[in-house]
Amino acid sequence: MDQRWRLIPTISIFPALYLIGWLSVRPLLILGINNQHGQLSLIGTIITFLIFLLLIPSWVKIRWGYSNPWKALGLLDHSIHRFWRFFFKGVLFSLGIIFILIAMLVAESSVNWLGDLSGFELCNAVFLAFGVGFSEELIFRGWLLGEMNQLFGAGWGIIAQAMVFSLVHMRFDSGIWQSLVFLFGLFLLGSVLGLMRLIDGGSLWGCIGFHGGLVGIWFVFAGLVEISPDASQWLVGGGGLSPNPIGGGVGIIALGVMLWRQLIALAITRRPFNGALKASSRGAAP
Repeated sequence: MDQRWRLIPTISIFPALYLIGWLSVRPLLILGINNQHGQLSLIGTIITFLIFLLLIPSWVKIRWGYSNPWKALGLLDHSIHRFWRFFFKGVLFSLGIIFILIAMLVAESSVNWLGDLSGFELCNAVFLAFGVGFSEELIFRGWLLGEMNQLFGAGWGIIAQAMVFSLVHMRFDSGIWQSLVFLFGLFLLGSVLGLMRLIDGGSLWGCIGFHGGLVGIWFVFAGLVEISPDASQWLVGGGGLSPNPIGGGVGIIALGVMLWRQLIALAITRRPFNGALKASSRGAAP
């Protein structure tokens, strides 16, 4: 099939699913339920993701040619030991990056201790970490990375999914320069996560631990302290009162070092882009 025609389902699936999710919450507005705090938007997003979960096994079987879709997506691992090892490795990587950032903020005297994190907020952080880590990694490093590998090959597939990931998460609440730096940080994060899955033999759980850890641990830290408005943006990134360190110097340098070490590790082992991450392989185990 012509490459342009093969791209059409990839490009159109999420707009179609979001439209279904949006339409599904319209009756709630008719019943008089308002959209305070974006609650209806959240419900629509959850419905969209649930439909995606129902659709994706058939997508992988028919479009990719794999008989075990959840294994091809990296969710079913070879053993429970590998699952926990990859997951906690990812969490530890995220903890290390945020610890370095916190240490530098403390050294700069840019944080004031509040210490008023409630049990509800802590549970919310855990839910947010796993919810964002699982859903986004399944979409971007599970489905999208596999889809890009099918279309462009595994090497370009990692780059392509990182580009899409960075563009989808782009924000424009800062100046042009800060927005471009943030975009670059997101691209590095997407690349690191893509290579992490490759190094982990196709398992998605290291990516889930790393991504979820970045979100959840930063959420807890932001609840325990007040970051000074005068904090160096090269540390915390742009975003005003809600900074995202992925767009800061520490985050970019840390991700750059991780990416560099990943590429060296792959060069030393000469690990091929194989298994569930290789477009030409059918039914292979990751």
